[in-house]
Amino acid sequence: MANEEDDPVVQEIDVYLAKSLAEKLYLFQYPVRPASMTYDDIPHLSAKIKPKQQKVELEMAIDTLNPNYCRSKGEQIALNVDGACADETSTYSSKLMDKQTFCSSQTTSNTSRYAAALYRRGELHLTPLRGILQLRPSFSYLDKADAKHREREAAHEAGDSSQDEAEEDAKQITVRFSRPESEQARQRRVQSYEFLQKKHAEEPWVHLHHHGLRDSRSEHERQYLLCQGPSGIENTELVKSPSEYLVMLMPPNQEEEIDKPAAPSHVLSMAQLRALPLADQIKTLMRNVKVMPFANLMSLLGPSTDSVAVLRGIQKVAMLVQGNWVVKSDILYPKDTSSPHSGVPAEVLCRGRDFVVRLVLGEEGPWACLSASATHVPPEQPRVPPPGPAGLVSGDQRVQVARSKAQQNHTLLEQELQRRKEQARASTVLPGVRVKEEPLSEEGEDEGPMDTSPSAGLHNRLANGLPAGRAAGGDSFNGHPPPGCASAPVARELRAFVEATFQRQFVLTLSELKRLFNLHLAGLPPGHTLFSGISDRMLQDTVLAAGCKQILVPFPPQTAASPDEQKVFALWESGDVSDQHRQVLLEIFSKNYRVRRNLIQSRLTQECGEDLSKQEVDKVLKDCCVSYGGMWYLKGTVQS
Repeated sequence: MANEEDDPVVQEIDVYLAKSLAEKLYLFQYPVRPASMTYDDIPHLSAKIKPKQQKVELEMAIDTLNPNYCRSKGEQIALNVDGACADETSTYSSKLMDKQTFCSSQTTSNTSRYAAALYRRGELHLTPLRGILQLRPSFSYLDKADAKHREREAAHEAGDSSQDEAEEDAKQITVRFSRPESEQARQRRVQSYEFLQKKHAEEPWVHLHHHGLRDSRSEHERQYLLCQGPSGIENTELVKSPSEYLVMLMPPNQEEEIDKPAAPSHVLSMAQLRALPLADQIKTLMRNVKVMPFANLMSLLGPSTDSVAVLRGIQKVAMLVQGNWVVKSDILYPKDTSSPHSGVPAEVLCRGRDFVVRLVLGEEGPWACLSASATHVPPEQPRVPPPGPAGLVSGDQRVQVARSKAQQNHTLLEQELQRRKEQARASTVLPGVRVKEEPLSEEGEDEGPMDTSPSAGLHNRLANGLPAGRAAGGDSFNGHPPPGCASAPVARELRAFVEATFQRQFVLTLSELKRLFNLHLAGLPPGHTLFSGISDRMLQDTVLAAGCKQILVPFPPQTAASPDEQKVFALWESGDVSDQHRQVLLEIFSKNYRVRRNLIQSRLTQECGEDLSKQEVDKVLKDCCVSYGGMWYLKGTVQS
């Protein structure tokens, strides 16, 4: 009551709702000019509107007698737009730019909360707005001038050609019928920008008559802004209770439905995350975060989440390491997948990640079995203390477990170290012994050991599957192994690798093949037969024996490709229908370093005796070639 006495009512104003112009009233805004410079006194030459799109165009006259008007520029613009000859279709009939066009754009699609108000004789009359439009100058005449310029150039070029040229021979025309449109294709076409532009262009213009601000017709139309009913009886919208009137005056804020851009597949908002089951929430968070304390996980899941249920769920996707939950490798790298960057299989990534985490974190327990397989130490059942109330292990308990495990494994580690020293001593070569390099072919081309230096893309200190120290030790591990070392199992394993590799990639350089071979070695368990040492010559002989051929690509003299990158091998026969097409393509590249597509297609048509479809040609090119700068190269022969 005290507040009402301090704030008395000064005046009461009746509010009326006028509906006569409710569906026809638009508010025009001119953002390029200040409010003090209106267009009221400027002659309006024409006006038109598209009601469905709420698009308006106005043509207004330009004062050509104004001292600020450049007459020469106006004449030049009219000449560029209409040309020298004026006709009915001319934009500027006076050969002078004497008018300009204003085109509208919508400021908002929801105008239900906007109205035009007129205050008269103590009454406030409101009329709802149909639309709010902003009008800006349109420069479509420049597009017309460019079109005229192109027409003149085309006519000039046509005039230079000979008029007595014989008619062209009749050409055969192939009639094609479009296939039935699917529902998905139709939806994509309807949602495309071209379709929307076409629909907008189909709506006809409605031409209007403009009346000035002080015109008698304008005065008559302004009377419709006042409520026409006697004392507002017909305005039942305002005969409401105070609460209903307040809701109508200030409706709830409803956001406009806007098509939000689709987020990337690996991005998930918190709202979408909360809609998932608890197990999927935990799995999604751990896959993205990788390492997280239990307290942080609970804060992300929300205060109402049961910690016991979270603890049960996280044990399925993560393991406890030094007080933090670390996601399991098989969750990050699912089975039967490979890395999108290097193509390494998921099994190799999981094994490498587990071993790296074991070495970096120094944690026992779940990683002990992996360490045993890597060091050939027999694994023992790890003794992990029971977790605490929150699923954590104290530091003292961890230290005790580490000490006990170190004492138990001390003897085994000493035995393993002694065994490795004896092996290294047995494989040592006396100083001064020179390694003999065997020729690759009858021509006497010498081939050294496989280059696995860092410049070749490998950083694991392996030389064809052996440590660098052992690889440099003697002839057994450079060039061919001695008799009896390259056994049948080694040849079978190498042959299987080569055949599987060329079934996936039909064309490979020696450098790329060596890189793939070393990646294959990295995924093999310790002690595998391929670790006995594979030379470049043995690898190339296996490639040729597997049904591949070396393609002598004529590299340019200034090429920066290494010798291994200039040795190109291709699978000659794979048993599919594309073998003949692939062989023709490889013969083309045995004489050309780079080729255009039309030459390849014509040669394929000539050799195969039939017109190949675009899909068949694309398949052959995709299998063997890469495109760069409009030319096609064999894979691996073009430097990136």
